[in-house]
Amino acid sequence: MRAARLYAAGDLRVEEIEAPGAPAPGWARLAVTAAGICGSDLHNYRTGQWISRSPSVAGHEFAGIVTAVGAGVTDLAVGDTVVADSRYWCGECAACRSGRRNVCLHLGFVGEACDGGFAEQTALPVRLLVRHDPSLDPAIAAMAEPLAVALHVLRKQAVPAGEPVLVVGCGPIGGLAAVLLSRLHDGPVLVADRNAARAARVADATGATIVEFDGKSIQAALHEQVLRHAIDATGNIGVLNTLFDLVSGGGSIALVGITHGRIDLDPNILVEREISLIGCHAFADELPDAVAMLPQLEPMLRSLIDEQITIEDIPAAYERLLAGTASGLKTIVRFDPQANGASGETSAAISHVHPPGGKQE
Repeated sequence: MRAARLYAAGDLRVEEIEAPGAPAPGWARLAVTAAGICGSDLHNYRTGQWISRSPSVAGHEFAGIVTAVGAGVTDLAVGDTVVADSRYWCGECAACRSGRRNVCLHLGFVGEACDGGFAEQTALPVRLLVRHDPSLDPAIAAMAEPLAVALHVLRKQAVPAGEPVLVVGCGPIGGLAAVLLSRLHDGPVLVADRNAARAARVADATGATIVEFDGKSIQAALHEQVLRHAIDATGNIGVLNTLFDLVSGGGSIALVGITHGRIDLDPNILVEREISLIGCHAFADELPDAVAMLPQLEPMLRSLIDEQITIEDIPAAYERLLAGTASGLKTIVRFDPQANGASGETSAAISHVHPPGGKQE
């Protein structure tokens, strides 16, 4: 089968590899239907920061069709359409035992800790699979994981009703945060991004107001209201420094971008103005809720897709996205599940099998 595997920083290869065999106990094999390219995929490609095994099939935002399940699996069946949870948690540390799997002490991610979804077929523990409506376009289903990240941000920040929110960065997470704010929040939503086309795409989809990233533009958009709450989806240190000046007392800044570098911060700014810094990592239990929201959000989500490509196009797409020239938010890799094992393998004889020495959870 064809797969895109990351060997080292800057070394991503689309190549022929062996397809997964019969799944181990507690695991399922999938024919991948669609996968999204994430900013963290690009970060790992550029820096190699999270390479823990080489080579590894990249990709952690994807949907698929179950083609086989291992022994002991009773809550999924061959033919089920599913999306993948990106978090590969240990289940044993204090964080996991308390239900905070997104801050697991040994947390890894699909596509790094195990093979991911940039392949025609893959295998995952069943605990990482959530069913989705089979009538849903796989390209939309593949957006469930980043939508869960955005939903986690909104739930952690909990902006009071009627308050304006500024979203800085109209990439996938910032754009999806604006989508959710447009549906779940009743206050003004402002968006700012250096990529004018991308900001316009988000504003058109959500009704958000585009502003320049400065106090004068923000105040003009808000009139008599005050900006107290912002989401930084850029990870840019300069953006965070500016937000300290823009956000009024009693407010909050939610951080969801992957940051490069460190910040010199006077804590008195936070104390004297009661500004809350809220770290948001992946998601907690939001993925099933995000999946349930996909059908109603489909028109908005579809308008944010930049390109739909084949697996052979992934390396070129990485370079294009790193260059910052995309006008849309999400590049989707499409697969043909009928050609990749989703048909002709649904008999009971193969639906509960596992090989000796198979991969264990």
